[in-house]
Amino acid sequence: MSDNDTNDQLVLICGYSANGKSASLRNIRNQDKWYYLSCEAGKKLPFRNKFQFLKVSDPYQVYEAFDHGKDDPDCEGIIIDSLTFLMDMYEAQYVKTAPNTMKAWGEYGDFFRNMMQSKVVTFNKPVIFIAHVKDLLDEKTMDMKTMVPIKGSLAGQGVEAFFSTVVAAKKIPLKELEGYKSDLLTITDEEKELGFKYVFQTRITSKTTGERIRSPMGLFSKQETYIDNDAQILLDHLNDFYKE
Repeated sequence: MSDNDTNDQLVLICGYSANGKSASLRNIRNQDKWYYLSCEAGKKLPFRNKFQFLKVSDPYQVYEAFDHGKDDPDCEGIIIDSLTFLMDMYEAQYVKTAPNTMKAWGEYGDFFRNMMQSKVVTFNKPVIFIAHVKDLLDEKTMDMKTMVPIKGSLAGQGVEAFFSTVVAAKKIPLKELEGYKSDLLTITDEEKELGFKYVFQTRITSKTTGERIRSPMGLFSKQETYIDNDAQILLDHLNDFYKE
């Protein structure tokens, strides 16, 4: 990837708890060359892996990881799990303890913006953020919105605005997937027995207009609204899309 002001393989995987967000990382290739930044008290992944594991105890360690990974020729990508806990950590360590909380909330927003606009953009390697979502009432429209919860000045804009590709990890009954067929969606025998499948939703549907799923125009067809919850498949699809 050339050194420019975009990162073609910047992905936000969001969703409710226990919907396959972290599990979607299981097929990442060359895991020993990926930095996995755990922001959830060192919680282990739900599968055996070879990621270079870093337990984040201070938010600014994420900055250091991007700086180190950018200069490390063996580093192929970075995973932050999760963005939600990372920002909660920043609030607990730098906002709640600050003598001037108004100033600290401004720095809270600056921490995120600098991470995205300086560290991530210039990294020029794949970056995957995991994030939890929450249902919130939009008081202007009185509609329920599903979004990554964020505080301070970022609340109105939303963290999703900093990503060109946002997919939602979900657990979907197979009956709801019957109208979607593509090379990116495979139903296994085990899933047929269970009657459901963990997927990524890649496009908004009439039932999910309150969600902030997004992707570049033409990246996913209507038949690819639901794909396997596999981060490597997603990265490969993005790579093929931008090569065309």
